[in-house]
Amino acid sequence: MLTAQQIEQDLSQLRDIVIKLKAPGSPLAVTKITLDGVEQVVFEHVPENLREVYRIGLQAAERDFLVYEQERFSFRQTIEIAERMALVLIEHYQIQKGDRVAICSRNYPEWCLAFMAVTMIGAVVVPMNSWWQSSELVFGLKDSGAKVLFADQERINTLKPVMAQTNVQIISVKPDEGYTEYPEFYQLLDKHKHRPALDFKSLKVSPDDNASIMYTSGSTGTPKGVLSTHRNIVNAIFSWVFVKEAAETLRPELVEKNPEFDPAILCNVPLFHVTGCHAQFLASFAYQRKLVMMYKWNADKALELIETERLSVLHGVPTMTWEVMNSPRFEQTDLRSLRIVQSGGASRPPGHLAMMQKKFSPTVQPGLGYGLTETNAIGATITGAFYLSKPESTGRPTQPVTQIRIEDENGNELPAGQIGEICIKGATVMKGYWNRPLDTAAVIKSGWFHTGDLGLLDEHGFVIIKDRAKDIVIRGGENVACAEVEYALSEHPDVFEAAVYGLPDERLGEIVGATIMTKPGSSVSADQLQAFLGSHIAHYKVPSHILIQTEQLERIASGKIAKKLLRQQAIERLGLV
Repeated sequence: MLTAQQIEQDLSQLRDIVIKLKAPGSPLAVTKITLDGVEQVVFEHVPENLREVYRIGLQAAERDFLVYEQERFSFRQTIEIAERMALVLIEHYQIQKGDRVAICSRNYPEWCLAFMAVTMIGAVVVPMNSWWQSSELVFGLKDSGAKVLFADQERINTLKPVMAQTNVQIISVKPDEGYTEYPEFYQLLDKHKHRPALDFKSLKVSPDDNASIMYTSGSTGTPKGVLSTHRNIVNAIFSWVFVKEAAETLRPELVEKNPEFDPAILCNVPLFHVTGCHAQFLASFAYQRKLVMMYKWNADKALELIETERLSVLHGVPTMTWEVMNSPRFEQTDLRSLRIVQSGGASRPPGHLAMMQKKFSPTVQPGLGYGLTETNAIGATITGAFYLSKPESTGRPTQPVTQIRIEDENGNELPAGQIGEICIKGATVMKGYWNRPLDTAAVIKSGWFHTGDLGLLDEHGFVIIKDRAKDIVIRGGENVACAEVEYALSEHPDVFEAAVYGLPDERLGEIVGATIMTKPGSSVSADQLQAFLGSHIAHYKVPSHILIQTEQLERIASGKIAKKLLRQQAIERLGLV
């Protein structure tokens, strides 16, 4: 743990390192450009588009890149397969630049290969939430206007009853044996294996072309499509490269590179989130890191993979670190390759960091990141000694293309120590919400994205998050819009009104709770309501606890439902204090 004086000294050294790293002539040099009338700092020498990022992996061409159970693909094989699928999309499906192509599947290698193929040709990839139910999937397909969908068997089965509501063509991923209703991924590749190679440069995919639409739950019930360009995503990837380079220059004893083991990371969160897609998958090309995929999260399996695949990075939501540390396998697992244990998507609950110090080797660097879908996962980062000294913080603004300021309700910048809305400006901030100009204008003002999170900057420039202005619950890294769950509850014939809120949980950080008023004469139970919701919304959105009452829900002076009071009452009644 550092003293205040040591923090100042380290920050002074870090400032000098940053100046050198971003100086003209450096590989990570920055420059200023004007985008949509706003001056932005961007990396000067980074790839122009995502295909060029993928090709960085060829520096380790024969090393393993994608690993899933018994399947292994080298960097070279990965790129070659993706390029062949890109040709299939153009020739077989007539996908053109700007067309939308969706992916909805578990974390399989084909997910990554499809993402690469779509973005290589200038089409727009739409990673869809694989936990969505049929009505949610239809919404995403219609809202994005996707022409093609890569889907695994489970998602195909979910969509089947409502397929008539869409015009999408499906490419099946890992279908059940004998299933032939839709063309299978590798069968399509085989049909086109003798075609001439595609001239990718002729497609002229530029930095400011649209690259992805990722859906996010905000304060309203309907998910919004976050539209990002190649420049947005590429600058996010190299922001992590920059921060890692600076941190390892400051603390050379904590470098990830290990003479015994190549870099490797566990892909243990859904790829439809920016954490899984950007921080784990896409950043691995820049680092030439192996990406080891899991069928689904399991702490014991994660420990097995750390040992057998010699993983250097364990990254994910805080819950995962907590479960790994509490696994009975932990003490027996060879963790020599592990160098970094990071999390994002939610704050780390108190006590986790102290346990990490006890459980992991001193050579393992703890870390935490703060970012949003709208910022392509970039915002603030904190690692190592800084994190141990400021466990309540989520870090300093991610250097060097990101700025953070705190604003009051009138848009005035607040000084250090004062609480206001956290606002982020930089090259990684989204282009806007897909087909929602008014929603975009409401959150991006003069280039500053208004996060809806409340916090402050301390005397050293570290961000400390205090609360959320948006009405959402972050359950194990998954955003749940309270309004969406309230609307779903109101669809039940016995529910008169409902309030949804977050409840504390040691493992997940937060879980969803609800208090409802039933209609006169109703005998509906919490179990029945949960079963009803399970057929309407994704399972992680279903409240873990539903408190039922026959009287009207408590109000505040304005007449609005008193959610904070209902939440506190639920905490006391459930013994969660």
